[in-house]
Amino acid sequence: MTQYLFAPPAVPSLPIRGQTERFPINRIFCVGRNYHAHAVEMGKPVDKSAERPFYFTKSPQTLVQSGATVAYPPGTSNYHFEMELVLAIGKAGFRVKAEDAHRVIYGYAAGLDMTRRDLQLVARDKGRPWDLGKDIEEGSVCSEIVPMEGVVIESGAIALEVNGETKQSSDVDKLIWAIREIIADLSQFYHLQPGDIIYTGTPEGVGAVVSGDKITGRVDGVAEVALTVGAAEQAASELVDGRRG
Repeated sequence: MTQYLFAPPAVPSLPIRGQTERFPINRIFCVGRNYHAHAVEMGKPVDKSAERPFYFTKSPQTLVQSGATVAYPPGTSNYHFEMELVLAIGKAGFRVKAEDAHRVIYGYAAGLDMTRRDLQLVARDKGRPWDLGKDIEEGSVCSEIVPMEGVVIESGAIALEVNGETKQSSDVDKLIWAIREIIADLSQFYHLQPGDIIYTGTPEGVGAVVSGDKITGRVDGVAEVALTVGAAEQAASELVDGRRG
């Protein structure tokens, strides 16, 4: 038996609707700027005829199940929500043709790609990686996985509210690169594996939240997702200073 210096972390996973088994998470891929209106609001319009999709990754350890309360993250004063349809991969696939993309699909979920927007934009403008802006502890929120093997979602309302006020409202049919295209393109670079999930992009209307805000979102025909933004965590030194005071 292999012995480790310390106990390795548990495998991140999500519940599966109607099943006792959980869906183990292998990798988290995210598609950047995949709705035209969002690309425009970010100041980076997309010309599909001249570009291909681009991606960033988030650590599986950032995964948080829907309904959680998470601390307002350190290092930012502009913490944004991004509502997304999440695609769950159920079979291995490499260089998958678009017409065969349905064969690797296990199901879908509703997700939030939480973002330190101020840090992301600084990195973007300096040509640096987005990790500090995107790969945030407790920053990948996801609903249960809904099994829909072989189903390619081509339309469906997607929306998000903060404290009951609608902030994002669009339709999955407005994806610049649709589900089949995403799978076909991403699998040119990675051997997709069961347990991979793909955040497919967010529509326009992204914005900041503060401690105490309650976020709810949904993708019609799939699932709903919810998150409460908690208070910012205090540094250990601040807690010590507070006790001394």
